[in-house]
Amino acid sequence: MGRKLGTLQVFERDGTVVPVTVIETGPCTVLQVKTKDRDGYEAVQLGFGVRRRVNEPMKGHFKGLGSFRYLREFRVDEIGEWQVGQRVGAEVFEPGDLVDVSGISKGRGFAGVVKRHGFRGGPKTHGQSDRHRAPGSIGASASPSRVLKGLKMAGHMGAVKVTVRNLEVVDSNPARGVIMVKGSVPGAKDGLLRIRVARKQAVKWRVVERKAEETEAEEKMVEEPPTEEPPAEEPRAEEPSAEEPPAEEPSAEEPSAEEPPAEEPPAEEPSAEEPPVEEPPAEEPRAEEPSAEEPSAEEPPTEEPPAEEPPVEEPPAEEPPAEEPSAEDTEGEKS
Repeated sequence: MGRKLGTLQVFERDGTVVPVTVIETGPCTVLQVKTKDRDGYEAVQLGFGVRRRVNEPMKGHFKGLGSFRYLREFRVDEIGEWQVGQRVGAEVFEPGDLVDVSGISKGRGFAGVVKRHGFRGGPKTHGQSDRHRAPGSIGASASPSRVLKGLKMAGHMGAVKVTVRNLEVVDSNPARGVIMVKGSVPGAKDGLLRIRVARKQAVKWRVVERKAEETEAEEKMVEEPPTEEPPAEEPRAEEPSAEEPPAEEPSAEEPSAEEPPAEEPPAEEPSAEEPPVEEPPAEEPRAEEPSAEEPSAEEPPTEEPPAEEPPVEEPPAEEPPAEEPSAEDTEGEKS
């Protein structure tokens, strides 16, 4: 719980102006701890402020801890951490925290629809002299022949509980018992405020804590199996190796039997190399090439040497001396 002291401005290091509300938080004293077994729910009752007159029943309830003006209950997660007489103050909050602040708004008395609900009023011309801030029609005539509940009308405004959520704590001063909250809070000065950790932030923290716990548990579970898995994998790697040797022994003999045939192809390889040995004689004619360079150009086809032999038989092609009969023919012609 706290008390609204007022508003002011705070300048950050970069010169930015931040509007803040100063709230006096505590000290609040724990007057009662309610448990689920005894009261049906878990909560802590805090006392704040000072009152002048205290009746006998309240004196007994205060148990000599003081005379408090306000008493409020707060739900807590771990009830075992709280004890009667314990004090709570501004040290609970730190800069950067998000809080929800609840308070009683300022009373505005009886207000019209323009101020209370933001109506724009009626037309200002065409003879409408008294309808500028009027609410207008409030329902149909024949059906339903009545005014529906919840219709926005003039009435009492303010003096109700209002909650502003997710306000950032700019500064916390436990020595003076005050905190600074960014923005405005409901109520007038010296009004009572109820401050608690933002629900969204609290839910987020819980989710984060649960995830952290789950990850830690998973890491432990993951760390243990890995230590056992390597030895479990080693025997698995050994089992195939133990089975393979017997399977390899016959396979080792088979390759030994197959190795001679594998050597036979190398024996054939020299035979394959023999033709290259014959190739040098094919190159010998190339040594004869100097005699005739032109045949060397024709020598790329290896079949040309046999083609050259017919030219050696050209003498029969020289049988033109057989043309002598042709001379006789000429003599016959002379005769």
